[in-house]
Formats: sequence, C-alpha cells, structure tokens
Amino acid sequence: MTTICPACGSNSWKLVFDVIDYSITKEQFRLCECNQCTLRVTMNAPGAAAISGYYQSAEYISHSNSRKGIINRLYQEVRKITFAKKSKLVSGHLGGGVGNLLDYGSGAGAFVAHMQKDNWNAIGIEPAANARSIAKNQFGVELLDLSAFMTLPAAHFDVITLWHVLEHVHELNETVQQLRRLLKPEGRMYIAVPNYTSLDAAYFGKFWAAYDVPRHLYHFSPPAMRQLMSSNQLKVHAVKPMWFDSFYVAMLSTQYQRGRVNYVKSVWQGIQTSIQTLKDVERSSSLIYEIGH
Repeated sequence: MTTICPACGSNSWKLVFDVIDYSITKEQFRLCECNQCTLRVTMNAPGAAAISGYYQSAEYISHSNSRKGIINRLYQEVRKITFAKKSKLVSGHLGGGVGNLLDYGSGAGAFVAHMQKDNWNAIGIEPAANARSIAKNQFGVELLDLSAFMTLPAAHFDVITLWHVLEHVHELNETVQQLRRLLKPEGRMYIAVPNYTSLDAAYFGKFWAAYDVPRHLYHFSPPAMRQLMSSNQLKVHAVKPMWFDSFYVAMLSTQYQRGRVNYVKSVWQGIQTSIQTLKDVERSSSLIYEIGH
C-alpha cells in the first residue's frame, strides 16, 4: 500500500494495531491511521493481482450468496428488508421515480436484480468472475466486468451505488474520479462503508469484524470520507445510518473474539450502538453517504 494518504495527501501515519484475517486465512495485517484526515489503511495488504484468493470462500457472503450457517441465513433475511429501504432511498432522489442506475461492486448481483424488478434501468460492475457467474445463474443478471467501467458513457447515471465496496478498491482516487465522471450533474452517489468510529468498533477493538482485513484496504471515519470526496470535487450532502449492521457485525465479532457467536452479547451490543446512533447518527456501525457534485 502507498505511504501517501489517498484522501488528503499526507505521509504522516500512526500505528493503530495489527488485525487478523479471522474469516479465511488467519494472516495478520497492520492498520495505520493518517494523522491528518484519520483515514485508516491496511498497510501490508496484497496488491490487486494477488488479492483474489482472499475472496475465495463460501463464508464470503457477498460473493457466494451462501445460506450456510445461522449468520448467513440471518443476513439473507435482513437483506430483503434492507433492499426495500435502499430502493426507497435512491428513488427518493428522483421523487419516487426511476432512472439509470449503476451498482459498482455488485457481488452476486442481488441488488441489481432487485432494482431491475423495480423498473430501474440498472446495471452492475463486478470484478470477480465467480460472483458474476452466480449473478447470472441465480438472478438472471449479466454483470459487467471491471474492463467495462472506463467505457461507460459520461454523465449517464441518475444514481450510482456502492454498498460496502469502496473499502475494497485499490485505486481509490481513480475510481472515485471515474464515478464522478459517470454521474449526471444532478445525480447522487450512495456509498455505504463501515464506520470505525462507531460504538461497536470501539468495544470490539481489533476483533471488530468490519475491519475484515485484507479485503478492506481502507477504513473510513466521517471526516476521512468528507476529505476524500472533497479531494475529488465531490460533496457529502447527507449521512444515514445502517441500523442492522451493528447486530450482524457484533455476531461475527464475538465469534472472532471467543471462537463462537455469543448471541446475547451481540444483540445487547447492537442495541447499545443503535441507542448511541439515535443520539449521533455518525456513531452507527455502518454509514450511507449521499454524495453529489
């Protein structure tokens, strides 16, 4: 990873702690924080050519669409609710209407399929061939590979969505610049990322599942996201919480911490984070940033 902060250009860092890839390889990776804008970076993460192996697991739900295990089944059920909420959110920008939508980092294509059923002209970009295959076989969605990203028409999309994707992107500024080019002047991007300034992140520390190293290359605070967007001539217009994420992340975090899921502790911690979020939306476990020109 670069020693220059992609959000603010600083080269001043402090060590946060080392985090283990609990979900797949059990390797250890180092987290550092920019002293200027507070962006956190997985410093020794594999490069783009080498990282694909860290996604090759049935446990990686967004690429496998697996229902194996209680946590994945709960994820699938909650996803039905969150898709309806996401659809309402992006439709609200068009006064309840529909338009052109790009979903960047579509995983197994479930969200694109949902939006197509809601009559959106929705397309998706997904780098992983196995995920594109699942999208085609399970949802009948033909996702585009990453090579198509730079050839899409400029100022074409009313809405661009990245649901827990930006933290995975190697070429951070280059990707944000291209997304900006593709967005209509009055369009909106909705970017959801984990929030390491959340109450549950503070509680679980290095066991917080949303660090998800090395797949998560970047770890955002609200100031870091605003700085990244400002550096790319974009603006954060609103910030919204993702209510269910604290419960899901807490379940995984207790598993990483103790070797098994503690459901009582997970629900309690999810409730505590939700209460804190009611007082301050930017303490949510994950945040949706509404971004425009």
